[in-house]
Amino acid sequence: MVNMLKIRPPAKNGIDELLNNFDPSTVLKAKRIIFDGVGDKDVYNITSPFRMNRAEYIAGRVESREHDLDSKIVFFTKAGEDEDNVRYVIDKNAQILDLQDPFFSVIGKDFIIGGVKFPLFGNSGFRTVLYRGENPYGLEKFAQGPLNMKDIRIAQDEDRAYLFTRPQGAIGGLGRIGFMSLKTIEDIPKLKDEEYLSAPLLNLPIEENVWVGSNQILLLENGNLGVLGHAAFVSKMSEKNYYPMAFQLNPITKEVSGLRIIARRADLPEGESKNQDLKNVIFPGGLVRLDNGTAKLYAGVGDVEAYEITIKDPF
Repeated sequence: MVNMLKIRPPAKNGIDELLNNFDPSTVLKAKRIIFDGVGDKDVYNITSPFRMNRAEYIAGRVESREHDLDSKIVFFTKAGEDEDNVRYVIDKNAQILDLQDPFFSVIGKDFIIGGVKFPLFGNSGFRTVLYRGENPYGLEKFAQGPLNMKDIRIAQDEDRAYLFTRPQGAIGGLGRIGFMSLKTIEDIPKLKDEEYLSAPLLNLPIEENVWVGSNQILLLENGNLGVLGHAAFVSKMSEKNYYPMAFQLNPITKEVSGLRIIARRADLPEGESKNQDLKNVIFPGGLVRLDNGTAKLYAGVGDVEAYEITIKDPF
C-alpha cells in the first residue's frame, strides 16, 4: 500500500495520542460481508453501498490470495443479511475495471468511481484513475492523477468542487493529504501533474513516520467537509498497522477539527489476513451516516476480508 516504508519508533504524540484517546465503546457491532460469485478469490477494500436501478450495490477489490497483479474492481448487489453477516452477489452485467481499491462519488447525475491502476511498469508504478457514467454499466474514463499518487478523492457542493490529493516522496514523505478547491469537477481532467503535487498539505498532528490518506469525503450540514481517512505505520515487528480516522475540514480556512481514530482491528471478530504482517490492517472504504447518531463503516480487513462496522457517528 506504500512503496517506501520506515519502521516507526515509539512516540509520545500524534498517532499514539489518538490511539490512547480512542473510546472502545465507539464500535457497536461488526458484520462480516460475504461475496458470492468470485470463486476462491478474496474481496476487500470495499466502498460503502450505493443505490441505483432499484438495487443496492457495493464495489470491491477482487484478487487471488497469492498476489495482487490480477486485481479487479467488481460490482455486487445485496442479497440479504442476518445477525452476523451481510451477503452480496456479483453483478455479471456490470463493468469490471482493471483497478484496485475502489471509491466513488455521486455528483448530480454522475456516478464517478475510481481506483488505483497497478502495475504500470512490470511490477511497479501506479496511479489513480477515475471513470464516470450514470451507472456501473456504461463507465468511461474521466481523469487520472499523477504517477505514484493514491488516495485522490473528490466532492462537490453548490459552490465549489473539492479535490484531495496524497503526495509521497520529496513532497509528502510517506504520505500526506493535500487539498484544493475548484470551480467544478469538470476542471479535474484539465489538471497537470504539478498541480496535484502543489496542492497545500493539511495540518494534521501526525508524525513523519506515519502516513495518512483520505478515503471518502462527505458534505456536512455545517458547511464543513467530513473526511474519512486512514493513518498507518510499520511497527518494530515489520507489521503494517492501518487505522480508520475521521476529521472535519473547513474548506475556506483549511482548519482541521475533531481528528479521531474510529475503529481498531481488536474491536472486530477474529479473521484471516493475507499474511501476518497485515493482520492489523483496517482500510476504510466508505461511511454511511444514520439518523440515530450512529454510522456504518465499510472496510477491508487484513487484505482479504470485508466488514460492515456500526460505530458512533464521528461527525
